[in-house]
Amino acid sequence: MTQMMNLLAQAPTGGGGGNLMLIPMVLLFGIFYMMVIRPQQRKEKERLAMIGEAKKGNRVIFGGGIFGVITNVKDNKFTVKIADNVKIDILKSAVTQVLEKGDQAVDEEPTKK
Repeated sequence: MTQMMNLLAQAPTGGGGGNLMLIPMVLLFGIFYMMVIRPQQRKEKERLAMIGEAKKGNRVIFGGGIFGVITNVKDNKFTVKIADNVKIDILKSAVTQVLEKGDQAVDEEPTKK
């Protein structure tokens, strides 16, 4: 036991090695930022712009994948018709996609004619 204690006491310490470890961490964060965070911020900015341009008559997809047509635009919410004689108010933030007339949803299959 005392021999092991002596060996540990004589082991070289890593004095000054902390700065070398910082460089790969900064590089790793930079790569992570460029690959994940920045594209996500850009996508969210585009979505907010799309919602801001939404107007009466546009088809929208929101939250759980429900389709509807905007019938009224208010400050922070839309009134959306989802079926005959069924209108609901939804928050603008719940909208995931705004479709122009004739457009199809990204995940929607083409209709067969």
